[in-house]
Amino acid sequence: MNQRTRVAVIGASGRMGSQAVGAVQNASDLELVGTFDVGDDLGDLGGAEVAIELTVPAASPANIAHCIERGVHAVVGTTGWDDHKLATLREQLAKQPEVGVLIAPNFAIGALLMMSFARQAARFYESVEVVETHHPAKVDAPSGTAAHTARIIAEAREEAGLSAVPDATEHDPDGARGAMIDGIPVHALRLRGRVAHQEVAFGAEGEALTIRHDSFDRISFMPGVLTGVRQVASHPGLTVGLEHYLGI
Repeated sequence: MNQRTRVAVIGASGRMGSQAVGAVQNASDLELVGTFDVGDDLGDLGGAEVAIELTVPAASPANIAHCIERGVHAVVGTTGWDDHKLATLREQLAKQPEVGVLIAPNFAIGALLMMSFARQAARFYESVEVVETHHPAKVDAPSGTAAHTARIIAEAREEAGLSAVPDATEHDPDGARGAMIDGIPVHALRLRGRVAHQEVAFGAEGEALTIRHDSFDRISFMPGVLTGVRQVASHPGLTVGLEHYLGI
C-alpha cells in the first residue's frame, strides 16, 4: 500500500479552508495531519509534507516563509501576491531548492480554461475588458484571477503587436472605467449570493466575443486544490498558476 501524503491546512475554518479540510479527509491518498487558524502556532505543521494555505493577503507571506524554512511544500490560494512579494518568495526558495510552492490565482479547471481561451482570443480583438464578480466578504479587489487574466491578455496582445485598447475617456474622477492592469480595464463587482464569476469581453468591428466562467460553490475548486497537493513536490521552486501543472 502506498504511503499517504501528509497534509496541513492553514486557514482551516475559512470558507475555502473548511472545504479543503473535507477534500483532504475524503482523499484516500492523503492524510490530514494539522489544521491551523489565526493565532495558532504553526510549529512543525503537524509533520506535514504539504501545506494548503488559504488565509488573507496580510498573513500569507509569513505563513509560506514558515513552510519553506521547514522544508514543507505549499499550495497557496490566497491572493495579493504582487511582484515584490513574489521576488521575496523566490529568494526564500533559493535557500531551499527542493521545496515547491504553487501560487494559484484560481483552482477551478473551468477558470483555467477561460484564461487559456482568453489568451488565444486576445491577439484577434482590438477591445477587451475583464469583469469579475465575487461575494461581498472578499477583502481584495480585483480578484487574483482577474488580475492574472489581464496580465495574460496584455502579454498576448504585446506579442501580437497590438496597440493600446481604444478608449476616448478623458474625465473619470470616480473610477467608472475600472482599474487598469497592464493596460487592460478590469472591473470588480461585489454582490450578496455570488461566489466567483468572471467574464472577458472582446470587441471588434461588427462582432463581440464573451468568455465566461461561473463557480456556484467552492466545491468547484477542490479538484484543483488536490491536484496541486499531489504535484507540488515534483515542481520545486515557484510556480504561479495551476495551469502549468495541467498543461493548459
